[in-house]
This record gives sequence, C-alpha cells and structure tokens, in this order.
Amino acid sequence: MKTGASVPTAERTSWFDILIIFLKLGCTSFGGPVAHIGYFRTEFVERRKWFDDGAYSELVALCQFLPGPASSQVGFAIGLLRGGVPGALAAWIGFTLPSAALLIAFAYGVTVAGGAEGQGWLHGLKLVAVAVVAQAALQMGRSLCPDAPRATLAVCAAAFMLMAALAYGQLLVILVGAIAGLLLPKSGDGPPAGTAMKPAIGTKTALALFAIFAALLVGLPLLAAQSGHPLLQLTDIFYRVGALVFGGGHIVLPMLQAEIVPPGIIGNDAFLAGYGMAQAVPGPLFTFAAYLGAVIAPSGSEIPYAGAALLAIFFSSFLLVPAALPFWAKLRSNSKAHSALRGVNAAVVGLILAALYDPIFTGAVASPADFALVAAAYLALAAWKLPPWLVVLLGALVGWGLGDLSGLLG
Repeated sequence: MKTGASVPTAERTSWFDILIIFLKLGCTSFGGPVAHIGYFRTEFVERRKWFDDGAYSELVALCQFLPGPASSQVGFAIGLLRGGVPGALAAWIGFTLPSAALLIAFAYGVTVAGGAEGQGWLHGLKLVAVAVVAQAALQMGRSLCPDAPRATLAVCAAAFMLMAALAYGQLLVILVGAIAGLLLPKSGDGPPAGTAMKPAIGTKTALALFAIFAALLVGLPLLAAQSGHPLLQLTDIFYRVGALVFGGGHIVLPMLQAEIVPPGIIGNDAFLAGYGMAQAVPGPLFTFAAYLGAVIAPSGSEIPYAGAALLAIFFSSFLLVPAALPFWAKLRSNSKAHSALRGVNAAVVGLILAALYDPIFTGAVASPADFALVAAAYLALAAWKLPPWLVVLLGALVGWGLGDLSGLLG
C-alpha cells in the first residue's frame, strides 16, 4: 500500500480478525502508552506490514496531538483504516476489554473486603501508585520540558494547582499553557515528521463528528443537572474528562480525582487503591474508569455503571480520531499549533507534579516505613526495570505484611 493512503478494499481486514489481534495485544501489552505504541509498531509495521514507518509515525503524531488516551487512539485509528468503523470498534473492544474486566473484578474484591479503609494490601497499592506517578512525572518532564522556559511553566502550573484549588483549574492551566506556548522561544523540536495520511473520510463527515463532540461537551452537563440521575451525572463526568485530557493516561488521575473525590462520590483511599491496581493490568490506563464506575455504583448496578463510565471516557476518542484525520495534513505543518502544543504539554507535566503531591503522596505516605516502600517501588521501576505488574503485586504483599505486623504490635 502507499504510505499514508487509506487501505484499499482488497487489503481490508475483517472486523473479527482485527478483534482477535487486538485481544491478544490487550492481554499482553503491559508498561503504559509508550510501551503500547511500541507493541503496535512491532505488530503492524514489522510483523504484518499493514503500514510503513512513515504512515505509522503519522498516526502516532496525530493521536498525541488530540486529547485522550494516545495508545488507544492509535489502535482505534489502525482499526478504522484497516477495517472501517467495524474494524475500529473491534480494535477498541479487543484492546480494552481485558483490563476493564480485571479492574471491575478488583472493584468487586474491594467491596467484598469491606472497602479500602484499613486494608494493608490496599495501602500497599496506594504506595506503589506514588512511585508510578513519580516515575511518569520524571519521564514526561524530560521529554516535554527539555528547556528552562518549559520547565518553569510546568513548575508554575503545579504551584498554581496546589495553591488555588479551583474547580476547573486543570482546564485553565491547559489554556494558559497553550497561550504560553505561543510566546515561548523557538526550540529545536519541529512539527512531527511523517507522510500525511489520506483517509477515506469526507470533510462533511468530519465536521459532523466535531459538532457531536462539542454538543455532548456542552449538553451533557445541562442534561445531568436537569435530570439529577446519578448514571447521567456519571456519564457527564467521564465524558468531560476524556474529552479534555491532554497528555495520556497519568493526567487522567488529577482530573478524575478533582471531579469525584472532593464531592464525596468516592473515597480517596478507594480511588488511589484502584489507580495502583490499574498499573498491574495490561492495556490502557483509561480502563481505570470501569473500576471507578463499579465502585460508585449502587449495589447490584456495578456492571451498568462500569460500562457507562468506560464508554463515556473513551467516547470522545471515537469522535475525534476520525474527525481529525482529514485535517491533520494541514494542522501538522502549522507552526503556531505546534508551539501551542509545546506549552500544553509542559502544563500537563505541572498537573502531574501537583497530583503527585496532593492527593497521591499526602493520601498515601503517613510514616517512614511508607516512604521507604515508595522509594523501594520507585527503585524497582526506574533502576531495576521490573515490570509494573510485579511491582504492584510486591507492593500489595508488603503492605499486607506491614498491616498484619502493626496489628500484632498494636
């Protein structure tokens, strides 16, 4: 096939074959969005040769530019270009279902265990979450804040979030970051390389999808406020977060925390325990939404609430990826858009730094032993390169052991 072209009918793949391929990836893709993109390249560029490196890098660049989960959007785009809308949905289901099912099962386990309060193994998961987010903040800082102006912007964003605590502070920080990006000195990193994609999606269809995206963003809060139905309110929260998250999986943490913990929808212990567990499962981190939906749900309604939260947080990606494909060739070469994105990325690092301190560190570390476990988990991840699932398992075991020890001493 030609680099960047839409897939001819003769080269299209059935939705069932795409489902099986992505189901395998969904069961084996550990390590976060950067690792997922590497797995996809191995599968679809090297092994199956569905795309060449130019076309694949173009897809990655587009999905990093859009809000939402980058690796899931890359998978969705691959399914769309290879199998049309059925292929896109099959790719999403296959990649998302395994981790979502595991996290829903974990939510049931938390309920059976009597909640997240006072459980030693859940406390261990919270401490591992501190190490995971610290590593993400450091890695993203190196990549997205490589110079003094962007590093300064990130620190200012973190300080603002910690001191101001505004209801929509994250959105304000992202907006100011985009404006600051336009004013930052030019850097050596230019617009993404790659050959422009030419998907079989018309401009009118793309504009209609953008209109639906905006209508839901404005209309869902109004409908939720008017109806007062808990499921509709949940859908509004998760759609809004998924539609406005820049920076991938870890930035979803502070945005979701701000929406559901302070109002008392879920306790901070249960929130952080689920986030820690999300590091141990394969697939996209956004499936954390399924866990939250199941924990929030009234007894007996866990599956509908988990499904609604999961679909809502991903739904904006279903609209934005096909809507953006026809316009990407022009947008990718626009220097102002690239400059604004540099500022947004730096602001995102600031949001993660703020979340690392509050609620993650303050909500988990309460003793020298806690801090020692965080340091050990960080060492295991960053220096020894142990897989996240193993570190999470060890953290839960150590937390359980420390909890039993403190109970005996008490």
